[in-house]
Amino acid sequence: MFESADILNFIKALRDYGRYDFSNYSEKSFTRRVEKIMMDYKLDIPQLISKIKTDRNFMEQVVRDITVNTTELFRDPQVWHAIKYRILPRLASKREINIWHAGCSTGLEVYSMIILLNEMGMLHRCHIYATDLNTDVLKTAQKGVYSYRSISEYLENFNKVLCENPYNFDEHLVVTYEKYFEFNKIKDIFKVKEEFLNIATFQKHDLVNDPNPFDVSYDIILCRNVLIYFNNTLQNKLFLDFWKYLDTYGSLVLGIHESIIGPTSAKYEKRGLIYNKKVF
Repeated sequence: MFESADILNFIKALRDYGRYDFSNYSEKSFTRRVEKIMMDYKLDIPQLISKIKTDRNFMEQVVRDITVNTTELFRDPQVWHAIKYRILPRLASKREINIWHAGCSTGLEVYSMIILLNEMGMLHRCHIYATDLNTDVLKTAQKGVYSYRSISEYLENFNKVLCENPYNFDEHLVVTYEKYFEFNKIKDIFKVKEEFLNIATFQKHDLVNDPNPFDVSYDIILCRNVLIYFNNTLQNKLFLDFWKYLDTYGSLVLGIHESIIGPTSAKYEKRGLIYNKKVF
């Protein structure tokens, strides 16, 4: 075990030697990640700090280990129904649509969006941006190659979002995932088809320290299942940042277990699972 002072020294080392600020991460979540890192590398806190100070590559790897990366194809279909039937129709008349996936992990959410936009005939008007702090997951996202076994359990979500209409049960569309993916069950490969790669712009970005990564106003920002790892102070900072980055009447999409509380909640209008920017 270790003391709180050890965690503070560890955070300070990452900030001083790598410009990564984890001081406003959820204490319980961050502590669990550090405990796992200690076990994986068989090092105590002083040894971790010493190696961080002298080995840049090791420090970057530790940062990648700290970040939690989970994503799914059309995760939480009810959220995608809200995007499909509540957000995107409002943008139908716009010439250009900017969408930012903040904390995109391995990119399955990004490709879910590309597929949905293509099915709605809107993809050609969209600029899709995706960022993450972890460079390893960004490489996976850019390649668009996944394990078939890890993807297959989410193919039901694909059907729920693209083939079912929760607002009109008489409407049943037919869209098969073979249209967008190549797969080999024996080799355990599930790959995004070439024509749907290189549509999104992937970039490393630190939500805590870095400004708007693409210097545009966004119609939609998705930051799902990221903010649960931050404390209230940092959450409110990011909600304010997102509000500034959103275009007039833009929408913020969070994870289904996340919500805006505190002073910045007044800057958004909650509509079901969606937070719309208020303009003052």
